[in-house]
Amino acid sequence: MQLVREYLQDFTALFFPDLCTACGKNLFKHERVICTDCIYHLPYTNFHQDSENRVAKQLWGRFSFVQASAFVYFQKGNKVQNMMHQLKYNKRPETGFRLGELYAHDLKRTDQWQIPDLIIPVPLHPKKKIKRGYNQSEFIANGLSSVLEVPVSANTLIRASDTATQTKKSRFSRFENMQEAFSISHPELLIDKHILLVDDVITTGATLEACSLVLLKLQKIRISIATIAFAE
Repeated sequence: MQLVREYLQDFTALFFPDLCTACGKNLFKHERVICTDCIYHLPYTNFHQDSENRVAKQLWGRFSFVQASAFVYFQKGNKVQNMMHQLKYNKRPETGFRLGELYAHDLKRTDQWQIPDLIIPVPLHPKKKIKRGYNQSEFIANGLSSVLEVPVSANTLIRASDTATQTKKSRFSRFENMQEAFSISHPELLIDKHILLVDDVITTGATLEACSLVLLKLQKIRISIATIAFAE
């Protein structure tokens, strides 16, 4: 039976091959979502090994946090941009989960990185989530959770308003755009927790700042930040 299943899988792969979301090449049997070569050559930041990394410096003075980092560098035309495009616009949410897994393995191996109590993905407004079909940050959070063994809470931080697109806005305009965009459901579940706030890409940090300021209104909350990509 196993042999028949393998034959069927091989036959299906001839017509519907699994492609790497970074380079577009066929994946081998042992590979998932991203090929081994791309995983090896991704532009890793290693920010999690440096408490004074560029993400942390970008957020200093804007809100209180324990640690902040990003997994890889985002640049126009690089493989990270390809993956982010597949994740957000080409119905490949498994890309987020896989990147979350890979990132979590790095975080887990770093002694100075503190494991949180709870993972919260930056939410999408319900209209945008229906249009896209999923929240890409939630898939990243689930990938992190599968390795870190930390629960995900996807329904406690709510996108209260459907803000205009952030593209081409300045840092101040982005922050203004995000004011009062988020609210909290069941705040009692978050009290006295170290929360890892997760997003796909950090540019100015306005969205993460707005989310964090709402969360920090609660008692005894500690915030950490993890994103997949850092846009230089």
